[in-house]
Amino acid sequence: MPRWLVLVLFGRRPLKRESNLQRQIMLHASDAGYTVFRNNTGVAWTANERRRQGRDLLLVDARPVHFGLITGSSDLIGIRPVIVTPDMVGQTIGVFVALEVKTKRGRVTREQQHFLDHIAEQGGIAAVVRGVGDIPFVQDIP
Repeated sequence: MPRWLVLVLFGRRPLKRESNLQRQIMLHASDAGYTVFRNNTGVAWTANERRRQGRDLLLVDARPVHFGLITGSSDLIGIRPVIVTPDMVGQTIGVFVALEVKTKRGRVTREQQHFLDHIAEQGGIAAVVRGVGDIPFVQDIP
């Protein structure tokens, strides 16, 4: 086995990338009954006409295209079905879910915390999730 492969397989620290953590959290959240979606946010550019100039691309009549919810919105959003008690007609409802995925050292921005606070104030499930053990379950909600 090549030495570099041994170092990758048996290294001292496993790779703790946020994207790997997100995939793991999405799988576990799904097992718990959540339906979650990756919410990428950002800006791209489009134009009516594009021209190549060597390695550059010239955009004519360029305009920004914003995607995702809003600045600070969570990495994972979705719903969690909740069975309403019989005195509430026994319907199943969906509760909005916002999961902000961070590594152990990752920091929540002011905008992200504001988004999470707003979702929680409106009755949704909102949490910073640093591992699958941090995924909130309906029975944990007051």
